[in-house]
Amino acid sequence: MTEDRGTLLAMARAILGYGMASRVVAVLAALVLVAGCATGPETTADDSAMESTEEIAEVEDDNDPLELPNRFLFAFNLALDTVIFKPVAATYRFLLPEEVRDSIRNALRNLSAPVVFANDLFQQKWDRAETTAMRFAINSTIGLLGFLDVAEDMGYAYHDEDFGQTLGYYGVGEGAYLVLPILGPSSLRDGTGFIVDSLLDPWTYLADVYDVETEVTLGRAATRGIDERSRNIETLDDLKRDSIDFYARVRSLYRQRRENQINDGELGPTPVPGLADIEFELDPGEDQLGETD
Repeated sequence: MTEDRGTLLAMARAILGYGMASRVVAVLAALVLVAGCATGPETTADDSAMESTEEIAEVEDDNDPLELPNRFLFAFNLALDTVIFKPVAATYRFLLPEEVRDSIRNALRNLSAPVVFANDLFQQKWDRAETTAMRFAINSTIGLLGFLDVAEDMGYAYHDEDFGQTLGYYGVGEGAYLVLPILGPSSLRDGTGFIVDSLLDPWTYLADVYDVETEVTLGRAATRGIDERSRNIETLDDLKRDSIDFYARVRSLYRQRRENQINDGELGPTPVPGLADIEFELDPGEDQLGETD
């Protein structure tokens, strides 16, 4: 684990140089590593031997030391979702045909390609990095700036990577579970990853040149959130209705989904407990309830 700490901190410095931003990210990365090693749950033979859901729930509770403020923020996000995000998402879905919404999602995915590519390289997944590069080249040109996913039809399937997944790939534990205002479910590890990914995103620097960084950043985040929320309206309604403790259910699903993403989907789709044959799409920063991709 000591070697992993040195490697990841060196990676952060290499990414961002030696300015203030580098020091901030390095400190945050160190906190994640310490928290992950100290408190993050590890998958062992003992885990697979657990015989009751009560034991599993106890492990989850132990890694949610901020449950009280987390529940407060979860309720806050839920209120915002009820009053603002869900109505806006429903209107968006009503006004725009599916083809148009798919084109918007394609364009947003294309804009995220440089960050995905960087994390592919960090994880030494050369084939996936090649796929990401080809997707960006093809969709940015033939695909009309990414609005058409031509690369998918040519055999270059979409995948997502972020720095939180990169940290998980190198064995960093998730640390404490967090609920962020508007962004929703996260963790100390994934929150750090979100900061690093923001600093890796080349479009923010390009927008800054033209003094439109705020507009571009907020516009992309809002559009992505509305699009993803519109794709989960019924699923989330059913999930909430089916849950005895909606907060605990979302927390569990978030953790399952992140573990699956770190393993490149090898664990299969993340099911919604109690809802057969439905894949739940939770991804921080997209669905404003705390669900989001």
